[in-house]
Amino acid sequence: MKAEPKIELVERFFSGTGTTYDRIVKLCTLGFDAWWKQKIMEKIPRAPRRIIDQACGTGILTIEIAKRFPGCRVIGVELRDEYLNIARRKVGELKLGNVEFLLGRAEEILLEGSFDCITSSYLAKYADIDLLVAGAAKMLRSGGTFLAHDFSYPPNTGFALMWESYFKLLRILGDWKYPEWMTVFAELPEFIRNSDWKRVLVGCLEEKQFCQISVESLTFGASTVISALKKPSASFLEYSDHVARDAAQKGSVAVFE
Repeated sequence: MKAEPKIELVERFFSGTGTTYDRIVKLCTLGFDAWWKQKIMEKIPRAPRRIIDQACGTGILTIEIAKRFPGCRVIGVELRDEYLNIARRKVGELKLGNVEFLLGRAEEILLEGSFDCITSSYLAKYADIDLLVAGAAKMLRSGGTFLAHDFSYPPNTGFALMWESYFKLLRILGDWKYPEWMTVFAELPEFIRNSDWKRVLVGCLEEKQFCQISVESLTFGASTVISALKKPSASFLEYSDHVARDAAQKGSVAVFE
């Protein structure tokens, strides 16, 4: 695959695909996408007040977060207006009042106020990771959670052969039924094979002094979730110690959200 700016690659991959995206993501992942997103949900801190879902697409994860945490303000950020229109329609049909959407590139949108968690699914391999992490460091509260999920190339040779074969089947299916996805089916496997997003992301998180960095491989390495916490400030640690001591004196349990 020829080298090209990633934002142009995204345009070439996904132009005109919005109406069939939800169907294709299930098909492309053999239904594992729903389970992978649940793994993301499990890592979101309890009782969050504000969450950003970056590269939210048609709102699949954004809506799940909003339904799980009705007291949380959830902001979905998406580069493609085509996808956002679908996400907004879904939210309207579900009558969810705690969701809003912003059009723009995830790396470039910096919002005021602090956020408890920043999530993304299928963004990292296309992103300018250094900018993405720098933005997260600015927007997350002290101790806030950063979560990034994306495809990864299976390390097991046998499973990798099955993975490659499945994409060949998808190309046949695309040629027959989903021609708008033919570019993705043809070029995504090589792009994933060559992507170094996991190593780069971990390095950037370390550089920005995130802590508790975790790399979790899912479904024989076909996807990966990386989580990290923004390093708590000294004032946050002092407050936590104070609350814990106060709770101990009262015989209760301190819970830090």
